[in-house]
Amino acid sequence: MRRFSTDILVIGSGIAGLSFALKAARHGKVDVITKKHRAESSTNYAQGGIAAVMAPEDSVDLHVRDTLVAGAGLCNLPAVVDLAKDGPARVRDLMTWGVEFTREREELSLGREGGHSRRRILHAADLTGREIERALLAAAADDSEIRLHEDFLAIDLVVAPDSETGRPRCRGAIVLDHVAGEHVRFDAHVVMLASGGFGQAYLHTTNPPIATGDGVAMAYRAGARVANLEFVQFHPTALYPAEGGAFLISEAVRGEGAVLRRPTGEDLMRGVHPQGSLAPRDVVARAIDSVLKDTGAPHVWLDLSPIATDTIERRFPGILAECARRGIDIRREPVPVVPAAHYACGGVQTDRCGRTSIAGLFAAGEVACTGVHGGNRLASNSLLEAVVYSHRAAGELPLELARSSTGALMPEESSGRERHEPSEDRATAWQCRGNEIRRLMWDDAGIVRSTERLDHALDALSDIRREMETEAANGTTDAALIELRNLAQVAWLVVYSARARRESRGLHFNVDYPFRDNERFLHHTVVLRDGAGETPD
Repeated sequence: MRRFSTDILVIGSGIAGLSFALKAARHGKVDVITKKHRAESSTNYAQGGIAAVMAPEDSVDLHVRDTLVAGAGLCNLPAVVDLAKDGPARVRDLMTWGVEFTREREELSLGREGGHSRRRILHAADLTGREIERALLAAAADDSEIRLHEDFLAIDLVVAPDSETGRPRCRGAIVLDHVAGEHVRFDAHVVMLASGGFGQAYLHTTNPPIATGDGVAMAYRAGARVANLEFVQFHPTALYPAEGGAFLISEAVRGEGAVLRRPTGEDLMRGVHPQGSLAPRDVVARAIDSVLKDTGAPHVWLDLSPIATDTIERRFPGILAECARRGIDIRREPVPVVPAAHYACGGVQTDRCGRTSIAGLFAAGEVACTGVHGGNRLASNSLLEAVVYSHRAAGELPLELARSSTGALMPEESSGRERHEPSEDRATAWQCRGNEIRRLMWDDAGIVRSTERLDHALDALSDIRREMETEAANGTTDAALIELRNLAQVAWLVVYSARARRESRGLHFNVDYPFRDNERFLHHTVVLRDGAGETPD
């Protein structure tokens, strides 16, 4: 097995991984691995923008309040305060690295999205994620301490007892080199998980194909605590039809005045929520889901007619172009939309500096659960959370590197793995299993859930998970099986966590327990793998 040695290993090349790498490079050699092309990340798909207090009429207190309201009582208050207070400085970091946000008359253009009481969404037209990814990749390429490895898929974390404390410490990762078709090992003193979410667990998702939950699955298998995985955010407005990779119609469109309408044309959100079409995403997604089920219609409408034509052309060129490609002129006709899985509010549990429960292992971005989002993410807080907590994690590196360097790296082990291609029948079977997972999650663990459906999904996913672990037990160089193993694990964790929460809160709605239960469930759902199995906290 080939072996690399580095000071800091970063798994993922989105905003969390790259912004961390740029600051970590001040403290040592940094290797960044990404399983596809370096620009293929959820960051690149983010349209709306990044929320931060940048206007005189806004305040940290208001940003905190809006985040707490959206979070349905489960936000970690100190983490939310960190987010809002540190946000403006981290946005300035992005601009220093070359991110060009849209300006109007030399002032930053600030949009508004659902749940926000003020305009605070910085954006680069409606292609904000692409602009951030462009700038960060360029900055990383200019840093001699950073090496980027494309087509490297992390398989499992390397964890060993610390030589001084005896407690588990992360020492690197076993990785698949796609091109060579072989396993390689990265030894590192610190590992940052920044691998994104798991939208591909669902039939319809706005996430890119890489979002297969690799980081959460690896961390869980290694013994790290994972939390709040039942809270999966469905974006209310994916362009219909949403098969394959759904195209997102940004919430910023509603922030500029667009209105959701029932199939018959009436205002869909009238009487549902005081904020109408700008209500929090969980409320809007459930309202649309209810209309679709009641009427049997395949979609609802998003009416952009309240927005001036020149504003649409200036503010939403990406959406305008994609809809035009599909034969829809958003300046003159409504857009057909449906909900799609969009963001995981839960993940690998961290403290306020990105540390996980395993020494030497940090997490940031969508893979992490800092407690900022609670039971429901406030729009455009995700990019901000990624850059704020990657910065805070980088600040811990001098101490963490000093601690880790006292222990010897693990010796070489024989991998026993050879390159092989799966048979056509086996590859077809894996594809069927992946489709089965996505259908189960969409039908049984989607926007609206029931105890019976969750039990059904848990039984089915338990079987699939065991099957995938058996398939992968002797090692594999097939990326599809590695991802399917992770997808089965994460899907099971989502359903297991949802089954444990016998109430409805934020993004988790169970028809058998339709109300909040603050006496029993005003806490995070934490799952830890140990010798006795899985344990809800």
